[in-house]
This record gives sequence, structure tokens and C-alpha cells, in this order.
Amino acid sequence: MGLPRLVCAFLLAACCCCPRVAGVPGEAEQPAPELVEVEVGSTALLKCGLSQSQGNLSHVDWFSVHKEKRIPIFRVRQGQGQSEPGEYQHRLSLQDRGATLALTQVTPHDERIFLCQGKRPRSQEHRIQLRVYKAPEEPNIQVNALGIPVDSKEPEEVATCVGRNGYPIPQVIWYKNGRPLKEEKNRVHIQSSQTVESSGLYTLQSILKAQLVKEDKDAQFYCELNYRLPSGNHMKESREVTVPVFYPTEKVWLEVEPVGMLKEGDRVEIRCLADGNPPPHFSISKQNPSTREAEEETTNDNGVLVLEPAQKEHSGLYECQGLDLDTMISLPSEPQELLVNYVSDVRVSPAAPERQEGSSLTLICEAESSQDLEFQWLREETGQVLERGPVLQLHDLKREAGGGYRCVASVPSIPGLNRTQLVNVAIFGPPWMAFKERKVWVKENMMLNLSCEASGHPRPTISWNVNGTASEQDQDPQRVLSTLNVLVTPELLETGVECTASNDLGKNTSVLFLELVNLTTLTPDSNTTTGLSTSTASPHTRANSTSTERKLPEPESQGVVIVAVIVCILVLAVLGAVLYFLYKKGKLPCGRSGKQEITLPPSRKSEFVVEVKSDKLPEEMGLLQGSSGDKRAPGDQGEKYIDLRH
Repeated sequence: MGLPRLVCAFLLAACCCCPRVAGVPGEAEQPAPELVEVEVGSTALLKCGLSQSQGNLSHVDWFSVHKEKRIPIFRVRQGQGQSEPGEYQHRLSLQDRGATLALTQVTPHDERIFLCQGKRPRSQEHRIQLRVYKAPEEPNIQVNALGIPVDSKEPEEVATCVGRNGYPIPQVIWYKNGRPLKEEKNRVHIQSSQTVESSGLYTLQSILKAQLVKEDKDAQFYCELNYRLPSGNHMKESREVTVPVFYPTEKVWLEVEPVGMLKEGDRVEIRCLADGNPPPHFSISKQNPSTREAEEETTNDNGVLVLEPAQKEHSGLYECQGLDLDTMISLPSEPQELLVNYVSDVRVSPAAPERQEGSSLTLICEAESSQDLEFQWLREETGQVLERGPVLQLHDLKREAGGGYRCVASVPSIPGLNRTQLVNVAIFGPPWMAFKERKVWVKENMMLNLSCEASGHPRPTISWNVNGTASEQDQDPQRVLSTLNVLVTPELLETGVECTASNDLGKNTSVLFLELVNLTTLTPDSNTTTGLSTSTASPHTRANSTSTERKLPEPESQGVVIVAVIVCILVLAVLGAVLYFLYKKGKLPCGRSGKQEITLPPSRKSEFVVEVKSDKLPEEMGLLQGSSGDKRAPGDQGEKYIDLRH
């Protein structure tokens, strides 16, 4: 037994004295390699740590260590570098006078140990550890769109987070409402897996599973990727997501839009709401005021009851029923009173008042409403407010008081809620004509439209004294307008046209005189109009004695006036030229007196006197002044006479 122990001790001592060969597996511990960090796609600079003497760097061998095996990749001889055949053949180059080996287009597969070794007795070697990094892409998060019920017995999938093309594998952290989540038994579980791509990069997938409660219906979830680069630690966050959470309904209630006081004519929407998800099936019912039983109302596809336009009959007690289709439990809401404010039809008494001139009249307005009412009376024709209150009193009635009066019943607290009623007051009397007589300018053989308007109570009828096509139109209950279409003939020009309005209390007539349009007889004034006009005087300016309708000439008569004025100007110009010619020839001597004689043959003396007024043309007065430029004598009225009788 002693001999084997002796042999072992001898062998052990021998091993301790033998020199160590670097790089062989199982040998004594080597110094820690130099660390070089680069990003994927960049260039790694591998510096040989041997002595910088020229002799040591002139003969160097480079190796990569893969699975504890040295693989020659580059050699330096006499300062010249040469790549060895293999995966690094085209990516290595020598730099820094042979002290640095450059590796381009670094990939994750290049993460290994590189060493350089000089050829000398007891040669040295230098190890380099290359670390490669790649930032992952932005994390992509997908939420569980199917949702999670709160009564689930196990954690359900909330969302999935994916980080692609990173190196090394990034770390994932899940957050809820900004707070990190950790594994919790039966509550939170995070399941991660990674896939190695052909490029050597990693794709990380992380699934968050959790048990949620009703309060998590608005919770925000997101994931965060933590990774390292040569510059330090970094992180990327995903977008925030919300997962549907399903929980049973506990409460049902009604909601009415618009909010506030409602009135007839509004669009009103009644909808049911519940605190469950998904919401239950809703139905809306209204209590019958007679039987006190609930009657289901018809809703639209969204379960909303629409009242358009709202009426006072829609007022009442409404209730909502929510049916949970999973549990088949029906939950009712609290009954809610709906009030649609209204104003009833307005009534005026008397409804059709008739009075004699000089009498009095009292009009009373009535209406009902769900709120306090205000009344006011307006004159229909002018909109003038006559009275504030339900009673309107009219005294000493005149014919002008006839016509429309409107009662307005409104609710001051609810803008836009009002009703009105119009009543027409009739004042007894014979017909009243819009005009007594009128001149109409016409052309012979033209078709003429004539109009005649009258008012009175009882309602008058209008007749014409000539044949033609007549039509009547009611302007209001006591006023009528008649239109006659007739051909202008010589007989019609002689006789003119009359329209007669009559009722049970009398009659009245209007006369229309027809005049031909020509240059000599046309003298437009305020009592004429053309035959093309069919307008009548306003009923508030009627004339039934001597007054007539005042109208301006129509465009055709105005053109005739212009022609006549031009002709007059031409005649005066010719006369002035003749006088000027006579003055130049010495035939027209001028003196201080107001009259000058012109020498004529005896046979033509005492024939005529020409009078020229100075208020026509100032230029003509210059022609009549004496050659000495005499001033006008005091009392001279600016007239010059030429006596041709002597």
C-alpha cells in the first residue's frame, strides 16, 4: 500500500514543476480576458496586448475560441497580415502598425473569445472577450379583446407583449396604472419565452395573466423592455391598453335629455343605464294614469325612447327594466316623473266680434298651462303691443279699428313656450274704396289690367261697368281686391271704367280715366298712372271723397317727357341763334329802355311783339344788352321786349 502512495506523490510533484501550456482546457486559471463591447453591424477593434516591440508584433497568430477550441483566423508575418480561410476571411484587417485587428460587420455569432499569440520561446498570448449588443424594436402589445369576467377562478390572459430582434435577451416588466406587477400566486402570472432568429437576434414574448375585479375596468396596462448597450442601460415602453372586464349589473336607472324644463315641441330622449358590463337588455314602461299599471313603450334599436315632438300627453311616470341575459335576473329602476310643460289652445271671446262705429268692445283671452301664464294683445297689422293682460278694451270704435288682434299666452320661465289666437274685429259700414278716381295712361288695342280695392262690413262685392275677365281675392275678412283684364278700345277711352263695391249698408264707386300716351297730351302729375300698373292704395290711406291715389309716372311716360324737353331746348337754341345773327347784322339795335324797335317794311309793321324772359337762359340776355353794356335799371324785372309793331 505504501508504494502506490509514493508514486502518486512523485507524480504530483512532477506535475507542479512542469511548464503550463496556455489555452489548453483543464490547465491552471488564466487572467481575465480584456472586454470589448460593440453593437451589431459596427466594427470591433481587437488590440493585441503583447509587448509593443517590433519583434513581438512581426510574427503574430490570431485565434477565435469556439466551444473551447482554437480556430486560426489571421496571421502576421514580417508586419504583413493574412486572413485564414473561414467565416472571418473577408472581415478582418490589420490596423495600428499591426497592433490592432479590425473585425467589421459584427453579428451576434461573433460574441466569443479572441486571442493573439507571438512566436517566441515561451511565447505570450493575449485574450479578448467580445460582447455584442442590439437594441430590440419597440414593444408591441396586444390586449385580450374578448375580455375577462371577474368571477373567473384562475388568472386570465390580459395582454401579450412582443419585443423583436434584440441581443442579448431583454428583460420585460409589466405595469398596471404605472405600478410594476410581480408574480402573485393565484392572482398574477407572467409567462415569457424567447425565439432565436437566423440572424442570432432574440424575439421575446411575454404573456400577462391576472385575476381582475370590477375596479379594473378602466385600468391601464403596458409592458417595458430593459436592455443594455455599450453606452449603458436602456428601456422601451409599449402603449397603454385597457382590457374589457365583465361584471354583473347591480343598479339600473333612467336618464332624460335634454336636462331641465321640457316643453311641447321638444325632442326628448329617455334611455336606460346600468352599472354592469355587458349592459342588460332594457325595456321602458310608462304608468297608465287610469289603471296605474305599467305599459311598455316602443324604443329604437338602441333601446332609447324618443318623444318627438313631445306633447303634454307624454307626461307621466316612467320606469326601466334591465334583464341580465346570463342570470335571467331583471332589475327595475326607480320610477321617474316626466313633465312636458304646455300651453293649451288659446280662446278669445267673443270669437267673431261685430260692432257699430262709436261703440265699445271688450276682448277676453283664456288658456291653460302647467306653469303660470302671461298674456298680451298685439295689433296684427303692425305688431304693436296694445295691452299686457288677458283683457283688451276698445272704446269709441272707428272704421280704422277693424281688422286683426292677436292674443299671445306665454310662460315666462320657459322661453319659446307660447300659443296665440287671432281674432278679427268687424266694424259695420258701407264699402270703403282704396281710391275715388285715378287716371291711367294706356295704348290703344293693348290688354290692360285694372285693379280696384274696397273694404267694409259686411264684406263687399265689386262689379265693373265694362265687359272683361274679372277675379276677386280676399285680402282679409273685410277687404277684397278685384282685378279686371280688358282690351283698350276707342269706346273704352271715351267712357272710362268704373268699379262699384256694395254691401247691405250701401255702395261706393271708383273711376279710372283712360288716356292715350302721346307727346302733346302727356302731362304727368301726381294723380296719373300707366295702364300697366295694377297696384292700389293702402287701406290705411283710403280716400272716399275727393282724394285720389298718388302715383309716379311709369318709365314709358317718363321717356316721353324727356323727348318733349329736348324739343323745347332745340327750339330755344334756334331762336337764340336767329337773334344773335340779327344783332351781328345791325338789324337789332339795343338801348337803355326795356323795348327796342326793329325797322321793317311798312307792310309788316304793327304785326307782333316778341317777349324774351331773362330767367330762361343767361346767355340769351347778353345778346339783348346794348353795345355800351348798360346796367339794368332799378325796378327792371329782367324782361326785354322787342316791339315789331312800328
